[in-house]
Amino acid sequence: MSLKARLEIDLKAALLGGDRFSTEVLRGLKAVILNEEVSQGKRDSGLDDATIETLISREVKKRRDSVQQYTDAQRPELAEAEANEAAVLEGYLPEQLSEADIKAAITEAIAATGASGPAAMGQVIGAVKAKLGNSADGATVARLTKEALL
Repeated sequence: MSLKARLEIDLKAALLGGDRFSTEVLRGLKAVILNEEVSQGKRDSGLDDATIETLISREVKKRRDSVQQYTDAQRPELAEAEANEAAVLEGYLPEQLSEADIKAAITEAIAATGASGPAAMGQVIGAVKAKLGNSADGATVARLTKEALL
Protein backbone atom coordinates (compact mmCIF):
# COMPACT_ATOMS: atom_id res chain seq x y z
CA MET A 1 0.00 0.00 0.00
CA SER A 2 1.33 3.41 -0.91
CA LEU A 3 2.05 5.99 1.74
CA LYS A 4 -0.62 8.30 0.36
CA ALA A 5 -3.24 5.55 0.55
CA ARG A 6 -2.20 4.81 4.14
CA LEU A 7 -2.63 8.51 4.99
CA GLU A 8 -6.12 8.50 3.47
CA ILE A 9 -7.13 5.42 5.47
CA ASP A 10 -5.73 6.85 8.70
CA LEU A 11 -7.48 10.17 8.06
CA LYS A 12 -10.82 8.38 7.61
CA ALA A 13 -10.23 6.37 10.77
CA ALA A 14 -9.41 9.54 12.73
CA LEU A 15 -12.55 11.23 11.40
CA LEU A 16 -14.77 8.28 12.24
CA GLY A 17 -13.09 7.80 15.61
CA GLY A 18 -13.58 11.43 16.60
CA ASP A 19 -9.86 12.08 16.99
CA ARG A 20 -9.85 15.78 16.17
CA PHE A 21 -6.13 16.29 16.79
CA SER A 22 -4.97 13.55 14.40
CA THR A 23 -7.59 14.63 11.88
CA GLU A 24 -6.21 18.17 11.79
CA VAL A 25 -2.60 17.02 11.56
CA LEU A 26 -3.37 14.58 8.73
CA ARG A 27 -5.47 17.14 6.88
CA GLY A 28 -2.57 19.57 7.05
CA LEU A 29 -0.22 16.91 5.73
CA LYS A 30 -2.65 16.07 2.94
CA ALA A 31 -2.70 19.75 1.97
CA VAL A 32 1.11 19.87 1.87
CA ILE A 33 1.13 16.81 -0.41
CA LEU A 34 -1.54 18.32 -2.66
CA ASN A 35 0.38 21.59 -2.95
CA GLU A 36 3.51 19.70 -3.97
CA GLU A 37 1.58 17.62 -6.52
CA VAL A 38 0.18 20.76 -8.09
CA SER A 39 3.53 22.55 -8.12
CA GLN A 40 5.19 19.56 -9.82
CA GLY A 41 2.29 19.06 -12.24
CA LYS A 42 1.62 15.56 -10.93
CA ARG A 43 -1.90 16.07 -9.65
CA ASP A 44 -3.29 13.15 -11.67
CA SER A 45 -0.44 10.67 -11.21
CA GLY A 46 0.47 11.64 -7.64
CA LEU A 47 3.84 11.67 -5.90
CA ASP A 48 5.96 8.64 -5.17
CA ASP A 49 6.52 7.47 -1.59
CA ALA A 50 10.08 8.83 -1.42
CA THR A 51 8.89 12.35 -2.27
CA ILE A 52 6.08 12.11 0.28
CA GLU A 53 8.57 10.93 2.92
CA THR A 54 10.71 13.97 2.13
CA LEU A 55 7.69 16.24 2.60
CA ILE A 56 6.84 14.56 5.91
CA SER A 57 10.46 14.94 7.06
CA ARG A 58 10.29 18.63 6.23
CA GLU A 59 7.07 19.02 8.22
CA VAL A 60 8.56 17.17 11.22
CA LYS A 61 11.61 19.45 11.08
CA LYS A 62 9.31 22.49 11.11
CA ARG A 63 7.54 21.13 14.20
CA ARG A 64 10.85 20.47 15.98
CA ASP A 65 12.03 23.99 15.21
CA SER A 66 8.76 25.35 16.59
CA VAL A 67 9.15 23.26 19.75
CA GLN A 68 12.60 24.79 20.28
CA GLN A 69 11.34 28.32 19.70
CA TYR A 70 8.35 27.87 22.02
CA THR A 71 10.57 26.33 24.69
CA ASP A 72 12.99 29.25 24.43
CA ALA A 73 10.03 31.65 24.74
CA GLN A 74 8.80 29.74 27.81
CA ARG A 75 5.54 28.64 26.18
CA PRO A 76 5.42 24.95 27.17
CA GLU A 77 1.76 24.47 26.17
CA LEU A 78 2.50 25.47 22.58
CA ALA A 79 5.72 23.44 22.54
CA GLU A 80 3.79 20.37 23.67
CA ALA A 81 1.20 20.77 20.90
CA GLU A 82 3.95 21.01 18.26
CA ALA A 83 5.75 17.99 19.74
CA ASN A 84 2.53 15.98 19.58
CA GLU A 85 2.05 16.94 15.93
CA ALA A 86 5.62 15.86 15.18
CA ALA A 87 4.96 12.53 16.88
CA VAL A 88 1.92 11.88 14.68
CA LEU A 89 3.88 12.74 11.53
CA GLU A 90 6.91 10.66 12.53
CA GLY A 91 4.67 7.60 12.43
CA TYR A 92 4.75 7.84 8.62
CA LEU A 93 8.52 8.00 8.31
CA PRO A 94 10.85 5.01 8.13
CA GLU A 95 12.54 4.05 11.38
CA GLN A 96 15.49 6.33 12.03
CA LEU A 97 18.95 4.78 12.02
CA SER A 98 21.18 4.89 15.08
CA GLU A 99 24.19 7.19 15.19
CA ALA A 100 26.46 4.16 14.91
CA ASP A 101 24.81 3.15 11.62
CA ILE A 102 25.06 6.70 10.33
CA LYS A 103 28.75 6.89 11.32
CA ALA A 104 29.39 3.65 9.42
CA ALA A 105 27.73 5.10 6.31
CA ILE A 106 29.76 8.31 6.68
CA THR A 107 33.01 6.34 6.98
CA GLU A 108 32.07 4.37 3.89
CA ALA A 109 31.23 7.56 1.96
CA ILE A 110 34.52 9.20 2.98
CA ALA A 111 36.43 6.15 1.76
CA ALA A 112 34.46 6.01 -1.50
CA THR A 113 34.85 9.70 -2.30
CA GLY A 114 38.37 10.13 -0.93
CA ALA A 115 37.18 13.20 0.94
CA SER A 116 39.36 14.95 3.49
CA GLY A 117 38.89 18.16 5.38
CA PRO A 118 35.83 20.32 5.95
CA ALA A 119 35.71 21.47 2.32
CA ALA A 120 34.46 18.03 1.26
CA MET A 121 31.61 17.99 3.77
CA GLY A 122 28.88 18.64 1.20
CA GLN A 123 30.09 15.86 -1.03
CA VAL A 124 30.09 13.34 1.85
CA ILE A 125 26.68 14.46 3.16
CA GLY A 126 25.22 14.16 -0.34
CA ALA A 127 26.54 10.62 -0.70
CA VAL A 128 25.26 9.59 2.73
CA LYS A 129 21.80 11.11 2.17
CA ALA A 130 21.57 9.41 -1.24
CA LYS A 131 22.32 6.08 0.40
CA LEU A 132 20.26 6.42 3.58
CA GLY A 133 17.42 8.62 2.32
CA ASN A 134 14.88 9.63 4.95
CA SER A 135 15.99 6.99 7.45
CA ALA A 136 18.62 9.43 8.76
CA ASP A 137 18.04 12.95 10.03
CA GLY A 138 19.91 15.53 7.95
CA ALA A 139 21.11 17.50 10.96
CA THR A 140 22.54 14.36 12.56
CA VAL A 141 24.26 13.39 9.31
CA ALA A 142 25.77 16.89 9.03
CA ARG A 143 26.97 16.91 12.65
CA LEU A 144 28.56 13.46 12.43
CA THR A 145 30.15 14.24 9.05
CA LYS A 146 31.68 17.40 10.46
CA GLU A 147 33.10 15.43 13.41
CA ALA A 148 34.50 12.79 11.05
CA LEU A 149 36.18 15.28 8.71
CA LEU A 150 37.78 17.49 11.37
